[in-house]
Amino acid sequence: MNVLFGGSPETTPLSDTDAQFLDTTLRDGEQAPGVSLSPDQKVEIARKLDATGVSVIEAGSACTGAGERETISRVAQSNPDARVTSFCRGIRSDIDLALDCGVDGVNLVVPASERHIEQKVGTTRGGVVETTVELTEYARDHGLWVEVLGEDGSRADTEFLTELMGEALKAGADRVCYCDTVGYATPERTMEAVSALAELGPTSTHTHDDLGLAVTNALASLAAGADLVHTTVNGIGERAGNVALEEVAIALAEGYDVETVDTTGLYDLARTVADFTGIPLAPNKAVVGENAFTHESGIHTDGQLKDDAMYEPYPPETVGRERRLALGKHAGRAGVEAALAEHQVAVSPDELAEVTDRVTDLGDTGKRVTDADVLALAETVQGRERERRVELEDLTAASGNGTPAASVKLVVDGEERTASGTGSGPVDAAVKAVRSALGPRGDATLDSYHVDAITGGTDAVVTVEIEMTRDDQSVSVAASDTDITRASVAAMVEAFDRLLA
Repeated sequence: MNVLFGGSPETTPLSDTDAQFLDTTLRDGEQAPGVSLSPDQKVEIARKLDATGVSVIEAGSACTGAGERETISRVAQSNPDARVTSFCRGIRSDIDLALDCGVDGVNLVVPASERHIEQKVGTTRGGVVETTVELTEYARDHGLWVEVLGEDGSRADTEFLTELMGEALKAGADRVCYCDTVGYATPERTMEAVSALAELGPTSTHTHDDLGLAVTNALASLAAGADLVHTTVNGIGERAGNVALEEVAIALAEGYDVETVDTTGLYDLARTVADFTGIPLAPNKAVVGENAFTHESGIHTDGQLKDDAMYEPYPPETVGRERRLALGKHAGRAGVEAALAEHQVAVSPDELAEVTDRVTDLGDTGKRVTDADVLALAETVQGRERERRVELEDLTAASGNGTPAASVKLVVDGEERTASGTGSGPVDAAVKAVRSALGPRGDATLDSYHVDAITGGTDAVVTVEIEMTRDDQSVSVAASDTDITRASVAAMVEAFDRLLA
């Protein structure tokens, strides 16, 4: 039998679980400091969550304000396959506001721990039970699906938590939820509480990552009998965040052969949320981080080129990604040769050895070696002079109080071209001007854009690294300057020059 944490006779093998997801990126995720999603962004995230196959989308909290209610209504009116809900406090007016939004259900939160009952709400255990029953019946009488959440349940008295959730189910709640509100629970505590609730009826789990145990506690909950996991994309949320949708989905798929969502859409979903929230994906983030399927070490790269599964637990295509071979101080000949071959550059064994040594030396300076770097090194070793297709002659950019604008002068295949553009900022305007000057040849896709300050002070030099794709050909390029707009344009022009070559 498949057991977890030593397991108990009551533990359900995870391979037998029928897990589903309630995603709360639009509510709990947006509560992360500094995050504010526009209505259009929320609708787009909801669309992608639905396409991925999430069962329930918590679209927001209707009591927040008129703008939030408009957004929740738009998500509900988009007719997703997923159930759309609104988060509600233990107040009848919150339920009324949710009803006005046309949602399918509500996530009704009530205090469960003594700290929340006495200090936050200022009531008694009996008062919480009475209010919960009343509000559950009210929501059900109005045709709503109801999930009752026991806030701070991980620090609640188990006997009272069980009593409270039991009364909610008797009052007509469709399910109850164990909440590790402050991410403080251990797997053993999670199993104890969830096991007790699962004996009463359908049970969800809501875990946070303050102790780094969010995924573990989500899996422990499923083993204890829960069947719905509250998640956020990329694990965003208050403090250390919520359990990440992509991590639980892949853990179940790869570890236990349990299908929950269409995993091929996870990376696109992660990138969308990262872009909209302004919270970048950590390079070492499981499943969706840049390094998850990137190999630099010579030993790893060589092994990976011989066998796709040599140093990867599952194919990158599983989550909608591609494998990437990075170059740097740890690069070996196999990786350098593969990078050159990708750009149709053939080298002799001696030339390969020389290029590899130079890549290592460049990496030793602390620099990340881009495709453009290794191609330039190969050209030097082979004594070739590359005929440039695109060169930057001049750049002017301005923002001021008006609309940011920029103009560029390029030389394209010997022909001088000028163009201008406007955008949300000087970099955006300059990039649009470059594309305009290139015409149809400027249709490459900007896959990534990353900025690093490599010196301190107000005159800091910044390095802009980009990756672009055109007609199945990709190239990474970096450029440095004291002006971020000039560095960005220089990198883009170099990328276009390499792609067009």
